Amino acid sequence: MGETSAETSSASLMVDLIISLDGYASAEGWPGWWGLEGPEYLAWLEQEGEKGYTFLLGANTYRVMSSMSEEASADRSGFSKDEGAALTGLDAVPKMVFSSTLQAPLTWPNSELVTGDAVEAVKEMKRTGTGPLSTLGSLSLCRSLLTAGLVDRFRLVVFPVITGRTGRERIYDGYPDVSLEMVDSRTFDGRLQLLEYVPTVLAGPPGSGPK
Repeated sequence: MGETSAETSSASLMVDLIISLDGYASAEGWPGWWGLEGPEYLAWLEQEGEKGYTFLLGANTYRVMSSMSEEASADRSGFSKDEGAALTGLDAVPKMVFSSTLQAPLTWPNSELVTGDAVEAVKEMKRTGTGPLSTLGSLSLCRSLLTAGLVDRFRLVVFPVITGRTGRERIYDGYPDVSLEMVDSRTFDGRLQLLEYVPTVLAGPPGSGPK
């Protein structure tokens, strides 16, 4: 009927997304984190940054995030203190960038370019690696990895906003059918909801297979 998303491997892979209640990754004119980040959430982000993830991202996310990190490092940037710290902190984190258009060497520190097929490259990383892997933005990459059955954890932080008019980057467009087994949940600052699941990619709706 379906296939489990996780393969037996040394390295686990997590798709990690922030999302509005109506399924958008960002919204035009809104600040980062929709302006709703609080001390509990920021402290948790700092703790997560100490877990040794290697981040996986595509070309578009690389261009945006590396530019933002460079801007945050400059004096009088337009970012808040918390936004700036989160962006500049990514400089020290290992990053694998999947792209056929970017050229090496990449300028963002600790970034390695992978020009081949992302799904095959991540399969090999999971087979041979020992540390945890996590996506960073990169909605198309997340969709491809999930569809290929490579994702061990699917984690969302849901922000309590509806951005129907200004929302950008609809997260679930083009996804396969997926069942989700919840393995963790918590609330940050009384308003942000973390939801973590083990995903299983389905061949079709439950009960639609051969009898």
